[in-house]
Amino acid sequence: MNLEWEQVMVDSADPTALGRWWAEALGWVVVDDSAETFEIRPEQDRLPGLLFVRVPEKKTIKNRLHLDFRPEDQEAEVTRLLALGARRADLGQGEQSWVTLWDPEGNEFCVLGPRRS
Repeated sequence: MNLEWEQVMVDSADPTALGRWWAEALGWVVVDDSAETFEIRPEQDRLPGLLFVRVPEKKTIKNRLHLDFRPEDQEAEVTRLLALGARRADLGQGEQSWVTLWDPEGNEFCVLGPRRS
């Protein structure tokens, strides 16, 4: 089998605004900014990327797939993401070592704690 992971598709009401938010949050570069899609990647020629596409319906339920990120300093990263416009998400997860946030359109993602030794 020879599959290459190209991108993760993200449904969005405003692909450009959400894509720009994630580009700033991740420090990624914009590789496509067309009328209906917006793609970012870690570097111009590095995969996988995030491709934001316009959909007419609003998000109404918890995502079945979400992204997890492991920063060097969880508290500092959560503070930075909240300042960019993320919001804390309570999905019934209780007290955990990770912090669940929503991006500006309500997509869940997690900021993980330190890796266990």
